Amino acid sequence: MSDAVQFDEVSTVGLESSPVAAALAGLRANEARYFHNKYQHTFTVEPAATATRVVDLVATVLREERGIVIESRPLQATQFQVENIRFSYVFYESGLSINVMWTVDDPKRRAVGFKLSDGMEIPAELADRFKFARQKSKLAGTIRGSYFVIKGDYPDA
Repeated sequence: MSDAVQFDEVSTVGLESSPVAAALAGLRANEARYFHNKYQHTFTVEPAATATRVVDLVATVLREERGIVIESRPLQATQFQVENIRFSYVFYESGLSINVMWTVDDPKRRAVGFKLSDGMEIPAELADRFKFARQKSKLAGTIRGSYFVIKGDYPDA
């Protein structure tokens, strides 16, 4: 069962076990607002336990592309397509959000994005590999983000 993420009233539902639940909820709401404003798309999430295909896809891309294994427990996930771009998101208990952006018709425009919730430390598995830029958000406070370009082919992405 999927739930629409509200960005006018931020809720921690589904993220309560995170030590930075309020900030992670703000980050999730920030993503919902972006997709609503840019694509008129309603951002929905479901528990990671029922979205195993999405969680496994993100884990596979990270492992195959960069040898990264995320230690934190996934809490929620979603996958959807707007225009010619498929998006897969996983929100982790640590406060980390990872998305895979897969442009269907342009293999040069495929990437993995990382966003860190306000108040969380950079996960050890990412700390020495990426530099994180800061962005301010009314919903999420300070978001730190980074990304890398996907070189391989993942048909389920």
